[in-house]
Amino acid sequence: MRVYKIDHIGVAVTSIAEALPLYQALGLAETHREEVPSQGARTSFLPAGESSIELLEPITPDSPVGKFLAKRGPGIHHLCFGVNDIDAALADLAARGYRLVHRQAVAGAGGKRVAFLHPEAGGGVLIELAEKGRP
Repeated sequence: MRVYKIDHIGVAVTSIAEALPLYQALGLAETHREEVPSQGARTSFLPAGESSIELLEPITPDSPVGKFLAKRGPGIHHLCFGVNDIDAALADLAARGYRLVHRQAVAGAGGKRVAFLHPEAGGGVLIELAEKGRP
C-alpha cells in the first residue's frame, strides 16, 4: 500500500449553506457538490492546494454524519488518504489486524472507491481511504 497524499479533510456541518461562506471568505471555492446515498450525506468539496476540505451535511439524523453531529457537534469528521490500490490496502490492513468499517470499497463522492477504518484503528480518528485515478 502506498499513500500518495492527504486527499481531503471531512468536516461535519449541520448545513453546507451556512458553513460555506466562511470557507469562501478564506479564499476557497466550491468545485463539486453532490448527495452520496451510501454515506447518507450531502458533500461540498473546496480544493485547498493538493488536498480539499469536504463539508458533510447529513441527509437524515440517523446517517453516520447525523449521528456524529448529535454526539459530538460540528467539526472535523475524518481524514482521507489517497491510495493507489484500495483493494490491496484493505487486505493489507485487515491482515495486520486493523478494524475496518468497510472490508470492501463503496461508492463515495465523485465516483471514487472509498472505505473507512474504524476510529479505534486510527487512535480515535476516523480514517477514509480513497482510490487514486478517480475524479
